[in-house]
Amino acid sequence: MNRRQFITLLGGAAAWPLTARAQQSAKTRVGITSIQPRTSPIYAAFDQRLRELGYVEGQNLALDYINPGHPAGGHAGVIEELLRRKVDIILAPYESTLKAALAAGAPVPIVIVAVDYDPKSLARPGGKVTGLNLQQFDLAKKRVELLTQALPSVHTATVFWDTASENQWRATSSAAAAFGLQLAGVELRDQPYDYEKALAQAPPDNRGVVILPISGVFFRDRLRFADFALRHKIASVFASREWVDAGGLFSYGVDFPAMFRRAAEFVDMIAKGGKPADLPVEQPTKFELILNLKTAKAIDVTISSAILVRADEVIE
Repeated sequence: MNRRQFITLLGGAAAWPLTARAQQSAKTRVGITSIQPRTSPIYAAFDQRLRELGYVEGQNLALDYINPGHPAGGHAGVIEELLRRKVDIILAPYESTLKAALAAGAPVPIVIVAVDYDPKSLARPGGKVTGLNLQQFDLAKKRVELLTQALPSVHTATVFWDTASENQWRATSSAAAAFGLQLAGVELRDQPYDYEKALAQAPPDNRGVVILPISGVFFRDRLRFADFALRHKIASVFASREWVDAGGLFSYGVDFPAMFRRAAEFVDMIAKGGKPADLPVEQPTKFELILNLKTAKAIDVTISSAILVRADEVIE
C-alpha cells in the first residue's frame, strides 16, 4: 500500500481552515499528552526541530503538555482539557490518545507518531489525521533473526509484553520457530511493572534472554529495566537505541527522536495552512542495529563477529 492510498484509507479529502492565529506569524498552540517526561529524548528532538523551523515558545508557539501518568488512563479528560485550551494541533503518540481525540470529535488536526499500533484499524477520522506510522510487527521477525545470529548458542528466550505491545508479542512468537527459538511470553499489567516477578514467571531455561517490544510504559522504564537486566545478567533485545544507551545489549529499529523531529515538521506544515488530508502518513525506511559491548562484557556473553560487522553503532 503506498502512502497516498494509506492516507485515503485513514482519512478523506475533507479540509478545514485553521484560524489566523495558527499561522506561524501568530501563536500556534500544540497540545501533547504523553506519559514520558517532558525532557525525554523524543520530545527534546521535537522541541529542537520546532526551534530550527523558527518557533519560539512564548512568542509564536505554545506547547500544552499534559502527563496523564498512564497511556490508557484519563486520555478522554486530557483531550477535553486540551480542547478547552483551544489548541490548534494535537500530537498523538498513543493509540489511546488518537481514539480519545476522535471520540471527542476534536475539530483540530491530529499528528500521529504511531509506533505501537496500526492507525488503519481505526474508524475513518474525516481527513483530520496525518503523521508517521511505524509497523513494529514487521520488525519483530528481524529482531528474532538478529538475536539468533548475535548469540548462536541461544535457543530459548522470554518476551515481556503489555496491552500496548500484544500484537508485537504475537508477531515475535510467530517468527521464533523459523529460527529455532523457543519463546515464553509474560504479560505485565499493573503499574509500576514488577520485572522481578515477571522473570520468576518465565520458565527457568528462558530467563537468560528477554525481548522487550515497544510500548509507552516500557520506554519510560528503560533505565529501570536496563538496571534489572544487568543485575540478572540477562541478554536484552530492544526496539530502539534508547534502551541500549541505558545499558541494554542490543536493539534493532528506527531512530525514534528522528520520527519526532519529522512530527514537528508535520506540525509546521499544518500551522502554515497545510491540510492533513493532503499530507500522506509516512513510514520510516531506515533502521539501525545498535550493540553495547560494555553490557556484553558485564553479563559475560560474546556477540558473534558476523553481527558486529553489521552494526550501525557499537558502544564500547
